Amino acid sequence: MHFNAFTTSWGANFIAAGTVHFRVWAPGQAKLTLRLSGKDTEMSAAEDGWFEQVATGVSAGEAYQIILADGMAVPDPASRAQQAGVNGPSLVTSSESYQWQNADWKGRPWEESVIYELHVGTFTPQGTFAAAMEKLPYLAETGITMIEVLPLAQFGGDRGWGYDGVLLYAPHSAYGTPDDFKAFVDAAHGHGISVVLDIVLNHFGPEGNYLPLLAPQFFDSERQTAWGASIAYDQEGARQYITDAPLYWLKEYQLDGLRFDAVDQMKDASDPHILPEIARRIRTEITGRHVHLTTEDSRNITSLHPRTPAGDVPLFTAEWNDDLHNAVHVLSTGETHAYYQDFAADPLGLAARAFAEGFAYQGEISPQSGKPRGEKSRDQPPVAFVDFIQNHDQIGNRAQGDRVITLAGERKTRAMLAALLLSPHIPLLFMGEEYGETHPFLFFTDFEGDLAQAVREGRAREFEGHSGYGNESVPDPNAVATFESSKLDWQKPASPDGADSLALTRTLLQLRREYVVPLLTPVQGNVGKIVQATDGMLAVTWTFPKGILSLTLNLGETTQPLPDQPGETLFAWPESTEASEPGSVIVRLFRGE
Repeated sequence: MHFNAFTTSWGANFIAAGTVHFRVWAPGQAKLTLRLSGKDTEMSAAEDGWFEQVATGVSAGEAYQIILADGMAVPDPASRAQQAGVNGPSLVTSSESYQWQNADWKGRPWEESVIYELHVGTFTPQGTFAAAMEKLPYLAETGITMIEVLPLAQFGGDRGWGYDGVLLYAPHSAYGTPDDFKAFVDAAHGHGISVVLDIVLNHFGPEGNYLPLLAPQFFDSERQTAWGASIAYDQEGARQYITDAPLYWLKEYQLDGLRFDAVDQMKDASDPHILPEIARRIRTEITGRHVHLTTEDSRNITSLHPRTPAGDVPLFTAEWNDDLHNAVHVLSTGETHAYYQDFAADPLGLAARAFAEGFAYQGEISPQSGKPRGEKSRDQPPVAFVDFIQNHDQIGNRAQGDRVITLAGERKTRAMLAALLLSPHIPLLFMGEEYGETHPFLFFTDFEGDLAQAVREGRAREFEGHSGYGNESVPDPNAVATFESSKLDWQKPASPDGADSLALTRTLLQLRREYVVPLLTPVQGNVGKIVQATDGMLAVTWTFPKGILSLTLNLGETTQPLPDQPGETLFAWPESTEASEPGSVIVRLFRGE
């Protein structure tokens, strides 16, 4: 019998062998027709704008479309797979088509996380799930314990970052089939690697979004996000679609967690707000295995990431910490454009505060916005923050997609990498960072006609306010060459520089696994303290029940005397512990009695 691992409110669900229940919310349509394998059947109108149809004799893989009252054929907004592209037929899917090889996988504790952010299309020359799967042994050997896949929801064209998805339940068909993605996740689990997915629930992309025709009420006419119409989360059909999507991905693909993109753009006056509702529902419906939920949120708030007295996570696990990145970026490059304005006056002090307390801005006035930003975060445990020195946004939001190694130089970049990987926060690497990749990661799309021109012009205007924009032209997002140049150079890890960088990363991750991770349980806050933040050098200590970890990082221009910090040297780069040289890092560990 065919079945679905999770029955969604929208879409096509098997309810018996060969029997599928199709359901669409379309209060904007007088009637809907289901076209299944070329045969049309008018759908039954139910209450509150829902249309339904039960079809028998259906097999997994059959194509179907929704026909509007005017005869226009559109994909199912809750399609679980597309035949090809975002505008064509959807495919009926069954969970039993894939047989899991590591079905007993329970995941890994959060404190063990070393996140590797990966874009499927540019990670390998082929740009597919199957090709990415072949790199899993390499990632496991490096010490990666979690892969974070950039958004997969089907978007317009073949090429894109994934943040303009419109069919939020369907893996992007250019990367492979749903079963191909399951095989990737399954194989990762076999190598001891968790897989989480970046999910976008704050807007829909510009091509292939037919929801305004089906349900104009799905969107809030009074508000726009930076990328498109805001979603009306208080509307029943919209709320069901959005709250089901995270659970669908977690259950259908046995994912170990999700990263929720730009949650500050998810405005909802409902009680409860949709974000806690999603988190509580996940915690209630998925038990017996580790599920990690992270957020990206420019507000620097802590209310979404509480811990119980026992250290359990009732809502979201951690927050992406842009503050740490921004502070060390300004400190290491001197750039103060756009959002880096907030870190121009005291990058050293703000970097030290981010290492010690989580957020750099905890209610202070942001120079860029002129408004207070953030909340006190010292009482949050270090593992409530995901840190990085680069990611897809921070590279891609530059005219030429520059990686930090090309801006700050190898010496400072290595020092920052060591600080990142040996701090008690959760580290994130952007693909290729482990071997010192210098290929850019540019913004790329695959649109046509007026939309392509609008994106081209809009992106050029947007980049004018970002670091890295000079008089040079912005690469055309729609050019194939822009996409191709963003692919990793897999020859570099074997080169002398690449091999040296990779060896350093592997050494650092081994040290993290052996010495830092054991400090992180039990989970608790108020552990960080700034020891020094002067003359380009910062020193921070974290005091845990099992020991004291200390970091000295010099991104300045002069050699500084080392502060008096307890413990033995765990790692030093360059290999000198007599003083803190420019572009150096020293990590010490005192394990007590």
